[in-house]
Amino acid sequence: MADIGVIAEVPAWSSNRLKRLARSPKRYVADTGLWGAAVRADLDLVMSDGDLLGRLIDTFVANQIRAEAVVDPARPQIYHLRDRDGRHEVDLVADLGATGIIGIEIKAHSAPSRHHARHLIWLRDLLGRRFKAGAVLHTGPAQFTLDDRIDAIPICALWS
Repeated sequence: MADIGVIAEVPAWSSNRLKRLARSPKRYVADTGLWGAAVRADLDLVMSDGDLLGRLIDTFVANQIRAEAVVDPARPQIYHLRDRDGRHEVDLVADLGATGIIGIEIKAHSAPSRHHARHLIWLRDLLGRRFKAGAVLHTGPAQFTLDDRIDAIPICALWS
């Protein structure tokens, strides 16, 4: 399915600073319309099920970021991060090479809190200066700071 563009694989990120990371790729359906058809979810079902809504938004935003990374002058490589124990997971990691790392969490929440950034805080604390920024992308209207080098940013900011 990946060969015909239906499934997009995001490889696992690794670092010699972090031990015990999962190595398997994260898979996304490359189109949210196909995703909805595959899980047989119409608008009413998605809007009444927070888990489905979260998965749909995660798929949509991850696909948008992957598409924009290809034309970004910084040429970030997009990964995901998950430890083997499942205690820590970062939805997307944009590796800028020598410039550093940007961590991205995607939340179907209109007013995320510091709790929603806990995995980014963990990654920042482990990577130190190599961690340039973290973003909790959310469905609300406002951008605000959650912690040092970690902001909550509306998903709609991707197009502004």
